[in-house]
Order: sequence, then structure tokens, then C-alpha cells
Amino acid sequence: MPAQHNLIENATGLVLRTRPLTETSLIVHWLTPTLGRLATAAKGARRPNSPFRGKLDLFYLADLSLSRSRRSELHTLREVGLLETHCALRQELGWLQQASYCAELIEQTTETETPLPEIFELLRGLLDALGRQAPQPRTVLAFEVKLLGLLGLAPDLAQTRLSAGARAVVKALEEGDWPAIARLKASAAQALEVREFLREFLTFHLGRVPRGREAALRAARPGGRPPG
Repeated sequence: MPAQHNLIENATGLVLRTRPLTETSLIVHWLTPTLGRLATAAKGARRPNSPFRGKLDLFYLADLSLSRSRRSELHTLREVGLLETHCALRQELGWLQQASYCAELIEQTTETETPLPEIFELLRGLLDALGRQAPQPRTVLAFEVKLLGLLGLAPDLAQTRLSAGARAVVKALEEGDWPAIARLKASAAQALEVREFLREFLTFHLGRVPRGREAALRAARPGGRPPG
């Protein structure tokens, strides 16, 4: 019987997280539009002379080639072509906290190896937008609202107890692009109302909210000052 070769697939992906596999290798978790969330073994990636060196880090965007495993959900990474490092995230802890929380929320709410083109574009848009303004809670709240919509869990605002002003804020977060969200104005009372409403809504529908939410929401700089 002829040998069965593993299927080679190509995709564009964002690195959601990495962890050591062995002393010389890494496990890399990706979000891709076509293959969904998946994990790959980057063999030898921790060696100084590895062809993967400098190409696999948190929120890097890359073209990747993998050999699909027939026995497990851990596939073999073959090649990586780095497209974007999102280097601004490493210059401001608040941005990194917000991006990490949003990535964790995606991992909690999606199945592995299911195409996620809209969610991929949502995260990619967020990462591109983060470095253009000081960290603000509304960025995280907008991501939550938009993700809920893509998951088919958008809140029915007419059935909530939100004030009219808070409902208008949620609608603006849902419909606005990232530049519009950066310009969005809300009172402190409205912002708190929306924040608590979404926490309760996420807890009800998901069972729990990732622990990084409070840190992501606290990432705002006083007065909206940009990073120095």
C-alpha cells in the first residue's frame, strides 16, 4: 500500500499565543480566515539559526504553510512569511493588554478549525487601530459588541434596561468603524452603564468572562493622553 502523505495547506494567520513544546520547538496558536483557529508545532523554532527565528511572536501576521496531522489537532508548521509585526503593541502595555483580552475572548467563543473570516478581519482591524490612539475602554467594549454580533448574540437593545443614551452608545460601538469609535463621546455614567451591561451579558451567554477584561478596561490613560 502506498504511503499516505499529510495534506499541505496554506493560509494567512495571526499568532494568538505561543508556548514551548520542547527545548527547541514551539507550539503556535493561529487565527486564520480560511482554516479557523489551529495549532502548529514549529520544530526547531527556538534554535538560534532556525528559519522561524524572529517570525513567530504574539500578534504577528504571516503567510504560513503547514502539514496537516492525521492523528491530532497539532499540525506541523513548514514555512512562515512574515507580513506585519504590530510593533506598536510592544511600546504600550495598555494596547497589549487590550489585544490579549480580545484574543482570549475569541478563543473562548469559537470552535477550532472552523473558518472564521469575519472574526479574523475584526481582530486584524483592532490590531491595526490600537496603535493609532491612546488606550481607551471604548475600544474593548466595541470589540465585545462587534464580536457578539458576529457570533449571532447581538443584544436586543429594545429589550434591555439601558438608558436611551447608553443604547445609543452601544449602537455606535456596533456600527462604527475604528476611527469613528476613537472619536465617540460618552458620559462617565453612560460608559459605566455600557461596561456593566456587557459584563453581565457576556457572563450570561458565555458562562464567564476572561480574566483579562478588567486589566484591558483599566488600560486607559488619564485624559486620553497618547503614549509618550
